[in-house]
Amino acid sequence: MATASIRPAAVAGQFYPNDPQALQAQIGEMLSAAVPLETVSSPKALIVPHAGYVYSGPVAATAYATLGSLRDTIRRVVLLGPAHRVPVAGFALPAAQFFSTPLGLVPLSYDDSRTLRERHDVVVDDRPHAFEHSLEVQLPFLQTVLDAFELTPLVVGNASPAAVADVLTQLWGGPETLIVISSDLSHYHPYSHAQMTDRGTVGQILRMRAQLDHEQACGATPVNGLIQVASQHGLEPQLLDLRNSGDTAGDRARVVGYASVAFCESPVHAPAARH
Repeated sequence: MATASIRPAAVAGQFYPNDPQALQAQIGEMLSAAVPLETVSSPKALIVPHAGYVYSGPVAATAYATLGSLRDTIRRVVLLGPAHRVPVAGFALPAAQFFSTPLGLVPLSYDDSRTLRERHDVVVDDRPHAFEHSLEVQLPFLQTVLDAFELTPLVVGNASPAAVADVLTQLWGGPETLIVISSDLSHYHPYSHAQMTDRGTVGQILRMRAQLDHEQACGATPVNGLIQVASQHGLEPQLLDLRNSGDTAGDRARVVGYASVAFCESPVHAPAARH
């Protein structure tokens, strides 16, 4: 297999362990410790954070822990995250055929790639993906909680929420398809300020108000697009976790906010105990 067809892991050893055994152990511990605020049934879409695992991994784990019953069902993951390193006009689709992590190769969907290449706002370009962490850090979790699946990864740049909603509508699929939106919340505020800001942001998401800005969430554009299409499909959002780096592994002077939210067709409203 030509190495040009593989997008290698860029942040292994920085955002998460490069050693497969250490990585599996860390993810296993986080999933075992995950106690979501809500018990959810068969999420169709997730919002998850994307910092280093020591900071946001426990919050992300509360989302991925909800996929246990779907391990044999989900065969396709549509993954969107914001551009952090390379400016993108619209959406960037990789030319690579596989994404690599220490846990192995993830094949990209040929059919989705062919469909997306027909859009005028999608550019095929490996450069925005080469060092983008917002998508990569989700993959080891997905490789752990799912069996074999195909991936459709898009880096979202200067696009509108309506365009995101249109892309998601094209790729929505059925029970075999999971939508994952990668986004952190507020950045570098003092702890109490961040708590207040992030509670307001999550409140907007839970009320399905697709009006987030990039001060509230770096992935505001794909989050807003998801809210639009989730509303059209009658999904209901459920907050699974809301914390920041001051709660996990950082100091409280300048924190980054993290939330996990599930969108479900048939939510089960049964709050879990949190001690």
